[in-house]
Parts: sequence; C-alpha cells; structure tokens
Amino acid sequence: MCLPPLQSRLQDCLNPSHHNPIPLSPPPLPSHFSRSNFVSLSHSHFVNVPLSFFQALRSTGLLTSDPRLSDCMRQLRQSMQDSAGTVMMDQTLFRKCVGANILLLTQAFRRKFIIPDFEAFASNINQLYYSTQRQVGGHVADYIPQLAKFSPDLWGVSLCTVDGQRHSAGDTKVPFCLQSCVKPLEYAIAVHEIGTEHVHRYVGKEPSGLKFNQLSLDEEDKPHNPMVNAGAIVISSLLKVRGFLGVMEYLKKMAGTEYVGFSNATFQSEKETGDRNFAIGYYLKEKKCFPKNADMIAALDFYFQLCSIEVTCESGSVMAATLANGGICPITGEQVLSAEAVRNTLSLMHSCGMYDFSGQFAFHVGLPAKSGVSGAVLLVVPNVMGIMCWSPPLDRVGNSVRGIHFCQELVSLFNFHNYDNLRHFARKLDPRRQSLDDRNKSVVNLMFAAYSGDVSALRRFALSAVDMEEKDYDSRTALHVFFLAAHIFLCVIRWGNTPLDDARQFGWDGVVSVLTEYQRLYPRSSESETEDQRKLDTLKVVV
Repeated sequence: MCLPPLQSRLQDCLNPSHHNPIPLSPPPLPSHFSRSNFVSLSHSHFVNVPLSFFQALRSTGLLTSDPRLSDCMRQLRQSMQDSAGTVMMDQTLFRKCVGANILLLTQAFRRKFIIPDFEAFASNINQLYYSTQRQVGGHVADYIPQLAKFSPDLWGVSLCTVDGQRHSAGDTKVPFCLQSCVKPLEYAIAVHEIGTEHVHRYVGKEPSGLKFNQLSLDEEDKPHNPMVNAGAIVISSLLKVRGFLGVMEYLKKMAGTEYVGFSNATFQSEKETGDRNFAIGYYLKEKKCFPKNADMIAALDFYFQLCSIEVTCESGSVMAATLANGGICPITGEQVLSAEAVRNTLSLMHSCGMYDFSGQFAFHVGLPAKSGVSGAVLLVVPNVMGIMCWSPPLDRVGNSVRGIHFCQELVSLFNFHNYDNLRHFARKLDPRRQSLDDRNKSVVNLMFAAYSGDVSALRRFALSAVDMEEKDYDSRTALHVFFLAAHIFLCVIRWGNTPLDDARQFGWDGVVSVLTEYQRLYPRSSESETEDQRKLDTLKVVV
C-alpha cells in the first residue's frame, strides 16, 4: 500500500521494529486535559495532530516504543489505517487516542519528569559523547576470540531516567555481551530470591584490593565480594536452581522488553579459554565455599552462560535505570527487584564495581558502576537515571577507556557525584530542576502573550504548568497586563461577567472607579470591539 508522505512518516513512528509494546490498564481520564492538549496543538476543530504530538513527545524524552504508551500508539495506528489520506483528527478522536495514557502525558507535557528540560540535557550528553569519541588508546580484549572481533571504533551511550525518558548517541543498537556487568545483576536477583543473610553466608562485602580473577579469599575463607570472579561463581551456584531461563526472565523484565539475547559463540569461547576460572572453581571447592551439594562444574557452566548474555546500550540503560529506580522498571512500572536487593547491589557496585580501579572511580565519579571486558560500563545515578556506555578498547585494568572518560566528564558537568554539595556547588549544572533563567523567560513570554491578547499562547502556558499568577519585577500578573492592554472584554468568567460587573456586584467601589475611568480615558473603537469579540468567541470554545 502506498501511503501519503505524512502518513508514511507517522507509520515509521508507530511501528518501531525493536519493540513489542505491553498493554497496561488505562488510568481514569480527566475531562479537561485532552481538550486542552488538542487546542494547544491546533487552532482549528480538525487538525493534523499526530505529527505535532510526536514532536512534542520526543522533546519530553518519551519514545513512541514506550510500553506505557502502547494504548495511545495502538489507537493512532488504527486511526491511520482507517484514514484514506492525511490523518485528520477532531477533539473526540484525539481524546480517545490519548485517554488511556493521560496521566503519563500530563506529567510529560507539564515538565514534571526528573529531567524537566530534557532537550537541553540531551544536547549536553551529545557534546560529552563527541568529545569522548576523540579519546584513543587501549586495546580490545583478545583472550576471548569473540570479543577480539569488535572494532575499536565502536562507541555508544544510552541513558534512561527513572521516569522513562530515553536518549541514545552512537552505536547503541549493536549487541554485545554483558561479561562482568552481569555480576551486580545476578547478585541482585540472588538477594531478591534468597535474601541478604543467606547470600552473604557464602560471599563477603569487602573490596579485595586485588585483580578480579585472583585466587584469593578473605579471612573467613569466603570470596571477598560478588563483583570478583570467585564471588560471582559462588553466586551462580546459588542461582543455578532457578536455571538460565529464570535469570533471563528477570533480566528481560529489568530491560522492559528491550533486547536481551544470548551469544552461544561467546559461551563456547569462554569455556574453551576459561582455565583461570576453572582454577578459581577448584580452589573454591577445596575451601568448601560452595553450598552443600552444589556442582562446581555446573556452577562454572552457568557463570559462563550469564557472562554471554547479550544486550545493547539501549536495553542496558533500562536495566541500569531499574536499579536507579529502586527495582521498578521505569518503562513498564513493574517491581522486578526488592528495594533491599537494589540498595545492597548499589553499595557493592560503588565500592567494588570497577575492578582494582574502584577506589579511584568512587573518588572521582562517586557513583555506583560496573564494568566488563566487553567494553561496557553500567552506571547508576540513584533516583535519577541509568546509563550504559560501550566501547571495546580497554585500559590496563580492564575498563573501557572511553567509558571511564565519559563518566568523569559527566560528573564534571553535572552535580551527580554522591558528595557534590547541591546547595553551594554552583559551578555544576543540576538538570533536575528548572533554572531561574527559564522561570524569568516564562514570565516574560506570559506577559507578552497577555499584552497581545494571544489566547492560544496563554492556553499553552497553562497546559505547561506555568503559574498563571506569576508576578514580574513590578508585581504585575498577566491579568494586570491583560487589562492594561485594553483586552478587558476578553476577561469573561464562565457566568458571563466582566471584571467590572463583578466589582459592581460585590460593591468594590474603588475598583469600579478605576475601571470606569480607564474606559472613559481610552474609549474603544468599533473595530477593536469586533476584534475582541472574535477573540472572546475563540475563548468560549475552550472554556
């Protein structure tokens, strides 16, 4: 079927190839919101809403593939299929399309998400991405043949906030293996399933100060922590009864139905070149570190399988955001992990997650993170967002050269470091709140809209949660300016009164005198009255 150009563009938006949306139960629909949304996108009763809607949606950080918007996208898709040509929608149809997702859309368009000005934030992330892309050095891991096949030029960054705002730059759709980035995830699943006390009977909580694949135990003959190979192998033995498919199910839920796969070739390479891990396994068996009746070879096999799980930067960022959001996947709203499991995981990632660079990373970046020899860095900004960086070249410790640089530059620009003083560290940006400049700009624009009698602009301000009673430097509100600009007859309340009528009705003689004197000094021409009557008719359509 040949589609008109606009319809073809909308079809691309409505049919993302990488995602199968999950329908959610619709929340109750406030009667006023979809009408206001419709009027803010159009001046007429029939409008080409979808394209404007998609543009506005992208500016908030939401994707059309977001599972929470599945009902809305399905309705729009159906409207397109029912339309023979260009998609035109009236208010009733628009309300039907957005109704099931009205609460989420209200938050989005009123800038109530954790990152209010997402476009500006994404622009800063892009600048960091391109500046980091120029970093050279490091070597692609070659001790696992499948990893050695990746180009050193690959570089991608994806982020997902706790509200489900998404942004990606670079090679973010290329699958790669989690490798050691799976360690905090399997630990979180183990704590969620088995409990903290039981898990830590077999593994410690302290940084080892040694290489991640060292044959070493703590003074209690336990692996130092779950982020080194010995600890991860023991955790794998605890999870083995859940099976590979059980762990995959958890990871898919954490990724919110984004891509999670498996590389059998990498798994076979891991087994063939895993002499060091087999040595660790036998050492653990000798020291009786495994649970009773655990099969050491089966545990190692399971560990190799978990390391060979594939993600992309996009799906990895949603996993990280699930950790940032207390175990709740931001784009599905499903509670995947317990709050206790997430807290413990982030604590260990902060102290032990970056191999024997963990102390320096905690000092300079101050955020929980985990790296892997595939070149991945999974970074969590608690209560804000998750980030997945991927670039295969590694430094001498085994961390991604570009990934480390990006994380350092991120906290240099934004006050995300755990110990940044949010009140007094003025040199850094805080994307979590709107700046004073934004507020001042909104007030100025609001005043000019009132002065010119631009009812459509005023509706957009109200929809965007701008305080319509905000005052300027001279304590004037938009209503003051509305009066002073001779738009007094536009200020009609729903009972048909003007401000002058109300002043007379309630006996406000002083106000009556001011308004009457103003009308005497500035008489209105018939042409002006006709124009104001036209605007009044427009306003009545809204109210």
